[in-house]
Amino acid sequence: MRITCPLCGERDRREFYYQGAAVALTRPEPEAGEAAWDDYIHNRENPCGVTRDLWHHEMGCGAWLVVMRNTATHEVLEVELATDAKRTGA
Repeated sequence: MRITCPLCGERDRREFYYQGAAVALTRPEPEAGEAAWDDYIHNRENPCGVTRDLWHHEMGCGAWLVVMRNTATHEVLEVELATDAKRTGA
């Protein structure tokens, strides 16, 4: 899989570190109980199809990127700097 960093250009995915889905998680209240905390810490969605993920260009410029990709085909559909995605609310 190739990811096009907006700052460095197209690179192999091995230069990047996958952080997870680019969505905000709702943190449980401190007294929510063991089951709620276990779910929050350990369980994540694993969809087949188009996702928005957070990646770190660890072996490059160090930028954080939001990558829209298809998990079934590994096609990268869109890449933007995480700071830009945060500004636009995307």
